[in-house]
Amino acid sequence: MKKHLTLFLHIVFNCLFFAGISVNTVSAQSIESSAVANYPSKPIHLIVPFPPGGGNDFIARFIAQRLSTGFKQSVIVENKAGAGGLLGTEAAVRSAPDGYTILLISASYTVNSALYSLKYDPIVDITPIAQVSQGAFVLVANPSLPANNISELIALSKNSNNLISIASSGHGSVLHLSAELLMSKAGIKLLHVPYKGGGPALSDTLSGQTQLFFSTPSIVLPFIKSGKLKPLGVTTVKRTPVLSEIATLQESGVNGYEVNVWHGIIGPKGISVNIIQKINQELVKAFNSKEAIELLEKDGVYPLVGSPQQFETLIKREITVWKDLVKKSNISIEP
Repeated sequence: MKKHLTLFLHIVFNCLFFAGISVNTVSAQSIESSAVANYPSKPIHLIVPFPPGGGNDFIARFIAQRLSTGFKQSVIVENKAGAGGLLGTEAAVRSAPDGYTILLISASYTVNSALYSLKYDPIVDITPIAQVSQGAFVLVANPSLPANNISELIALSKNSNNLISIASSGHGSVLHLSAELLMSKAGIKLLHVPYKGGGPALSDTLSGQTQLFFSTPSIVLPFIKSGKLKPLGVTTVKRTPVLSEIATLQESGVNGYEVNVWHGIIGPKGISVNIIQKINQELVKAFNSKEAIELLEKDGVYPLVGSPQQFETLIKREITVWKDLVKKSNISIEP
């Protein structure tokens, strides 16, 4: 009798034990499902890995305003500048994958991935959410340079005894690598002159201290209209609407040349698919508006919101392009 009672109690104990695991598992799943269904239930933090006031900050604050309206929840912009954007990026990548910390990135994200030894994997450790904009750089020249288009620039460079100088916003910047890509694709040599920011680089190109400069159209358009700078070509595959009369570098014979100005939103690895979809859908609504088109045009870009998979493809492609260029051209950011 005692033996049977012991066996019975053992069976009951095991049933309760396994039932407890089941209940706990269901409870955890229910909590997680509830958190996703109620997302967002608290403020979202949008990290910008650059200082306030620039183009990245401009895009981020527009996104924050529209997401706040759509989600009926605060979206707080946090500028975490430093190390060329790496500090803010690292903070976002290491955050909890709950959708409450997201990051605005631009083309510099893929350039940094090619130049620096990172503390994170730029593909594996992130969750792409959506690209939101795209645009072009325009190569401008001081009027004293005897070249009016890319073909003439290439011919001048190959036939000149002196190197033509090209300014950039800094060694290892997107503008620097855009110049290196031009040299690689066109088979020419230019004198790269790095500055601490785009402002001084533009200023010296205007004064004639340097001869060439890659820039977003919005910054140089007034100088183009006044004749203080002349546009030679744009960097995208298709012509840009604000300078539709200016040929692309590819059209001008620089085969395979493509550099895009873009912005997008990512988060840390592991964000729920449902949360990704929610953010992506709100971004689609925000950037398909007339207001978005008008605002972005002032910054020389246009809305382009695709799927997370499309954005991931862009990031992977650009990292490959820049890594190949860095290796081929032996570019280093080490002192």
